[in-house]
Amino acid sequence: MKYKIDTDSPPLQPQGTEHTHEQPLSSYDWLCGIPESPFDDNRLVEVQFKNTRKGYYINSEGLELHKGDWVTVEASPGHDIGRVSLTGKLVPLAMKHHRFNTERNEIRKIYRLARPYDLERMAEAKSREHETMIETRQIAANLGLEMKIGDVEYQADGSKAIFYYIADGRVDFRQLIRVLADTFHIRVEMKQIGARQEAGRIGGIGPCGRQLCCSAWMTNFVSVNTSAARIQDLSLNPQKLTGQCAKLKCCMNYEVDSYLDAQKKMPSPEIVLRTRNGEYYHFKSDFFHRTITYSTDKSKPVNLVTISAKRAFDVIIMNKRGEEPDTPDYDSKDQKPNSRREADILNESLTRFDGNRDKLRNGRKKRGGRYDDRQNTDVAAEERATSNSEERGTRSEKSRSPRRHMDSSRRRNGSTRGETHMPKAESAQEPQ
Repeated sequence: MKYKIDTDSPPLQPQGTEHTHEQPLSSYDWLCGIPESPFDDNRLVEVQFKNTRKGYYINSEGLELHKGDWVTVEASPGHDIGRVSLTGKLVPLAMKHHRFNTERNEIRKIYRLARPYDLERMAEAKSREHETMIETRQIAANLGLEMKIGDVEYQADGSKAIFYYIADGRVDFRQLIRVLADTFHIRVEMKQIGARQEAGRIGGIGPCGRQLCCSAWMTNFVSVNTSAARIQDLSLNPQKLTGQCAKLKCCMNYEVDSYLDAQKKMPSPEIVLRTRNGEYYHFKSDFFHRTITYSTDKSKPVNLVTISAKRAFDVIIMNKRGEEPDTPDYDSKDQKPNSRREADILNESLTRFDGNRDKLRNGRKKRGGRYDDRQNTDVAAEERATSNSEERGTRSEKSRSPRRHMDSSRRRNGSTRGETHMPKAESAQEPQ
């Protein structure tokens, strides 16, 4: 038998036990760096066996144990080998969380750290599990029992085996126990599990690309209802909502509380928005972006309009006052000059900047090619007023310039207003 060195575990580890389903469940020990008081008596240890089965034991020998150590523990009968998954002050908290009753369940002892011989016997017993499961299924079928043998787990010393089965109702397996005991010469223990527990024991990869939660860290299974899918606006498609266990996915319960909190800040989907163009019915909601999409038809997406939750509340208040906007996203009375641009931005229009580009080009031509974006400021207004006054002064000078030229010529010639200008040659003639 070959062994491999594991830096996080004791130096001895049987070849093949590094499989994904043999690793301890992900329980982060956030007290591992805090030194314990010498007066604290934290001798309880959590030990994990095959897949999700765990047990709580007492370290009566005072061994220095760490997470990942292989230990030999007391069993009934014989002994078993498991891996330490939790130590220290977190063990009593885990027992309370898992509702481990010390009065009903006996807390057994930890004998020692696993030796090479113990690991060899454990690997030998594990190698017979698959063959035993196939043969047990055939025996159950010959006996006519309506049950499915999902997994078999041998004890490390090979004296006992746990048979996990799935059944819809009660099954009388007394005859099966006698046949199995005579066939395999072991002590038999039958344990009924559900579809979720079976998926956790078999393991696999979920649609998210990661290991199944039931085989990685989950130990308690909470019932999942279709209401969780309705709250999150998920499509009620059985192929998308069910996991590998043919049950509703456990991860649907993770974000239900967040969706419930977000729904409190959104208008009710039962409210119909009344406008001059007709009535708008709720189609879908985006709770975290706080946007709502309305349709003019109750059952089909017709003339869809997406507005914010604030705008929806405003329209609802207007309807209560007896007022109706033109459309849910537009009101001719309260329309702002830049609301059309905002609507284009929300709709991601590709031509939303064309109108502004034309205005800037025309304004640049009027100002002689100089670009000025201060069209609506007081400084720009003063500049326009100054330019207008200069233009009026220039026009007045042009209108008065001919008359001013004539008056100056008359003063130079000695003429006055109302007199007729005679040629100088005629006025110089003498009478005969």
